[in-house]
Amino acid sequence: MSDITLVHLMRHGEVANPDGILYGRLPGYHLSELGRQMAERVAEHLASRDITHVVSSPLERAQETATPIAKAHGLDLATDERLIEADNVFQGKTFGVGDGALRRPENWKHLVNPFKPSWGEPYVEQVVRMMAALNAAKDAARGHEAVCVSHQLPIWIVRSFVERRRLWHDPRKRQCTLASLTTFTYQGDKIVSVGYTEPARDLVPPHLRAGAKPAKGKSAPGNSKAFGA
Repeated sequence: MSDITLVHLMRHGEVANPDGILYGRLPGYHLSELGRQMAERVAEHLASRDITHVVSSPLERAQETATPIAKAHGLDLATDERLIEADNVFQGKTFGVGDGALRRPENWKHLVNPFKPSWGEPYVEQVVRMMAALNAAKDAARGHEAVCVSHQLPIWIVRSFVERRRLWHDPRKRQCTLASLTTFTYQGDKIVSVGYTEPARDLVPPHLRAGAKPAKGKSAPGNSKAFGA
């Protein structure tokens, strides 16, 4: 058996969210038609890969993204609670770049420490659970490849940790586009490299691609929120 294992950490596809709600861990948010196309595109991209394990966050949008990949490889879809979206006190509200939320006095108490962050699940806690999920997937697919479907903020935080960057950051600069793959290569039990690909890039609206700055006042479809996606 090879001592090389690949774990592809995938962000889910676009979500149907016409009201621009920061949905966080709320149930009932499903992929849009475009999001389903993204999921199918990534499944096609991975069809020839040596994938032996597919696991997802319990949230609907992640499960729906993972399903075509598991089906393409004849695998049952597993669920890992540790892959869930970061907790956030603004869940259920509209809270986007340029919408004036930062000027509302009632929100200030939640914004006192961006290094933690004070508005949601601490970055360190996200690292702990995401590393545990990655290692579990590595063990399940040892010598082969695994796909873990999760959410933008936890993916970016665990990548930042592995690449030894600070955990606090500008959310607009995350390299974690919808339906993207952040790939961790393990040699034995050690991560030796991290890669990044966007198999569905042509389906992603330009303002939602990695590194793009959201237009002021825009509540874009899917996950364009400043405090998690």
